[in-house]
Amino acid sequence: MVIWLIGMSGSGKTTIGKELFQKMQATKPNTVLIDGDQIREIFKHDKGDAPYTISGRRANAERIQALCYWLEQQGIDVVCCILSLFQDIQDNNRRKFSEYHEVFVDSPIETLIKRDNKGLYQSALSGEQTNVVGIDIPYTPPASPDLIINNSYQQQDIGKYVEEIITRCELTK
Repeated sequence: MVIWLIGMSGSGKTTIGKELFQKMQATKPNTVLIDGDQIREIFKHDKGDAPYTISGRRANAERIQALCYWLEQQGIDVVCCILSLFQDIQDNNRRKFSEYHEVFVDSPIETLIKRDNKGLYQSALSGEQTNVVGIDIPYTPPASPDLIINNSYQQQDIGKYVEEIITRCELTK
């Protein structure tokens, strides 16, 4: 099973994903967490501008999809946190994985710019950085996610989101 948490940078997908991972591991110890930023770092695909272009982002998304498939084929459940720009990859996930759940962690760009926990949006708006999704790379929300979470950014809501994912994905079976 693969749970694919999608959202723009700063939307909270990793925070929610980590909590979901911990909760799942209590009953499904064969669960792993994959985070797009960590995969970039592991494969040294996080330096310079090239990894953040559309083609660099596609290469990373395809790499993550292949990794998720490899793990799922071994009976390992995956919680994957990824920006996920490419609808064709998301559509392919539905065909490729034996059990796939797509969760869109939604947040308005105005909120992301205001919060900007990584300084990403401000550096893009000031012209210091390019290839930032939501600023100079358009972001299109997923066409048909299984669940949409409108993140409030309140710590007390994280558990509620995780429970909603567990219920919606029927993870209590």
